[in-house]
Amino acid sequence: MALLEVKNVTMRFGALLANDDVSFCVEKGSIVGLIGPNGAGKTTLFNCVSGTYAPSEGRILFEGTNVAGLSPHRICQMGLVRTFQVVKPLRGMTVLENVMVGAFCRTGDTREARKVAEEVLSLCELDRRKEANASSLTIGDKKRLEVARALATKPAILLLDEVMAGLTSSEVRLAVQLMLKLRDQGITLLMVEHIMEAIMPIADRLVVLDGGKKIAEDSPDKVVKDERVIEAYLGKKYAERQKKMEQRKEESSHA
Repeated sequence: MALLEVKNVTMRFGALLANDDVSFCVEKGSIVGLIGPNGAGKTTLFNCVSGTYAPSEGRILFEGTNVAGLSPHRICQMGLVRTFQVVKPLRGMTVLENVMVGAFCRTGDTREARKVAEEVLSLCELDRRKEANASSLTIGDKKRLEVARALATKPAILLLDEVMAGLTSSEVRLAVQLMLKLRDQGITLLMVEHIMEAIMPIADRLVVLDGGKKIAEDSPDKVVKDERVIEAYLGKKYAERQKKMEQRKEESSHA
C-alpha cells in the first residue's frame, strides 16, 4: 500500500476546474516531483492534500485513511505536513522559537520542544542562527527555516511547495543535499518544483499537471521525452539540451 494515494481528485471554484480527476500514488521512502506550467493546479492540489481545501470530488488516502476534508492541524498531527512557496516566518521570534512552534505539534513540554528544534536546526544547518530574529534571515535561510519548522512536527511525508524558488545556484545545491538527507532518514517527499535541474536527478517519479489534468506520470528520464510534457511545459529547447547531455554521457562511457 502506498503511503499517499490521490484518487480521482477534482477541485472546483464555481465554473473554474482547478484539478480534474487527478490520481497518483507516493510510495514510502520516495521522492516524487509534481511539475507543470503556472496555473496547472499544483498548489491547489497541495491545498487539497494538506486540508486547506476539501476537494469537490475524490479521495486522499494517507496510510489508508481518507483525509479529504479533515482540518490542516489534524492532518499535520497524522504526519502529513506541507511548506509554503511564500515563506512567512513568525516575526518577533527567534529562529529557534519558530521551529519550536512546529515541535509543539507533538509535545507540550518546552524543554522537549527546544531539544527537537535544536536537532532539526542542526540538520538544516541553521543552528548558527538559532538566536537570530527570524525576519532577519536571507531568503535561502528563510526557505530552510520553513522546512525546519515542518520537520519539527515529525512528519512521515513532507509536501514541499517550490522550496528552491528564488535561491542561488549554491543554495539550490545545499537544498538538494538536504532533500536527499531527509529521504535517507525515512521521510517521504512530494515536491512542487520548477527548477528541473534540481528535481530531475533526485526524483523517483514525476507527476505532470497541465490545465488541472494529469498528463504524464513516470520516471524523470521518460517524462522529459514525453511529447505532451515537452509541448505543455518543458519546451523543445530543454528536450534537445537533455538529449545532447545523454549523448555526451554515452560517448564518454565508450571512451
